Parts: sequence; structure tokens; C-alpha cells
Amino acid sequence: MLGADHPNTLTTRHNLARWTGEAGSTSAARDAFTALLPDMARVLGAHHPQTLTTRANLAHWNGAVGDAARARDALAALLPDMARVLGAHHPQTLTTRANLAHWTEETGDAAAARDVFAVLLSIEKCTLGTDHPDTLTTRAYLAHWMGWAGDTAGARDALAALLPDMARVLGAYHPDTLTARHNLAQWTGAAGDAAAARDVFAVLLSIEERILGTDHPDTLATRDNLARWTRRARRFVGWRTWSHLIRRFRV
Repeated sequence: MLGADHPNTLTTRHNLARWTGEAGSTSAARDAFTALLPDMARVLGAHHPQTLTTRANLAHWNGAVGDAARARDALAALLPDMARVLGAHHPQTLTTRANLAHWTEETGDAAAARDVFAVLLSIEKCTLGTDHPDTLTTRAYLAHWMGWAGDTAGARDALAALLPDMARVLGAYHPDTLTARHNLAQWTGAAGDAAAARDVFAVLLSIEERILGTDHPDTLATRDNLARWTRRARRFVGWRTWSHLIRRFRV
């Protein structure tokens, strides 16, 4: 009725591709967006917001089918176009930058992911404010990738600074706050302080048992981590000979 090139027809193709992916057919979604993109660019223009959105979605589904490097490269090329057309502080531009960080981390490049999150954080602080949930989330991701890039003490310190802000803004028992406490414990242990990691997990376990219940998967995971870091803390105190060390590792 409208024709293959009508904007409404293109929008419907876009929505069909999206929900095809959401229904689990990731390869079909990728292929649909691949076919749609040149038509969007031809009819609407290469820099039309809908064309840019189609590029973003194509990048996402490329990543979803397992090609993280292609998703990363597509988003790296898209980001300056988003910033030029929509503005550096536009929500879609910020989302594109966050997705670039995500697919960069999926390629295994922790240092590059850290750097992208660092830039995103500086923009979000100015645009959204220091207490915006997105800003807090970016701080959490930045701390995580600082640790994976080798700065375990920096990750620990960043999470220690983040945790009270999470509790104040989101609430002490918000899932993101509990996750921040969990990650603080992990990076505290990774930085070499097994006893402190044990103590943070002990506090977290008491909260999760009360809030989530004793059988919740997160509670069970925390109990497992508490046992692990308790065991490690005892090793550092109790080892006396190399043979004892070897026996401990075998167990």
C-alpha cells in the first residue's frame, strides 16, 4: 500500500528485525538489520537519526551472534557520527559510548574498556550529575575494568568510594548496591587482603539472608565466596611449609 521505501515501511522492518532478535533469532535479526541499513541510508540519508539507530542495532546483533570485534568497530565508527548529529551529550550518544565500552570488554581488551568507561564517566558527571543512576553504574563498570586491567587496588578503592553513594542514592538493599558490595569484597581479596574480603562477604551474607532469603542464588553465591575467602585468609596465617602449601592446593 505505501511502497517499499515509505518511512513507515522502513520503521516496520526495523521493528520486525528488533523483535526477531528479542525472540531469540539473533542471526536473523543481524541479517534483517544488514539488509535494512542501505535502504535507510538511501531513503532517509546516511546521517538521519533513524539510520544511526539502525547502525547501532546492527552492531548490537553482530555482537549478540558472537562477533564482538565487529560490534566494537561498528560502534567506534558510529560514535563520532552520533556526536555530530545528535550532540555529544545526547542520551543516544551516551548509550552508544556505553555499548562501545561493553563490546570492547567482550573482545577481552580490559584496558581499552576501562578507558572508554573513564571518558563516559566524565561526560555523565557533567550531563547527568554525580548522583544519577547511570553515572553510578558507569563508576561500577569503570572500577571493574580497572581491576581486570591490572589495578586491583584501584578497583578496590573505587568501589569503596562508590558503595556509600550507591546506598545513599539507591538504598542500602538495592540490587546494584548489593552487587557493588560483592565486587568490593572480590577486588579487596584480589588486591591481597583475604581477611578483609572475608569480612565484607560476611556482612553481605547477613544482609542477603535477611533481604533475599537463605535459598536465593545470590545468597548462595555469597556463602560460597565467604567460604573461599575464609579458607584463603586461614592459609595465609596457617601455612608453615611448602608441603603443607601443596596439600592445601590439592584440596
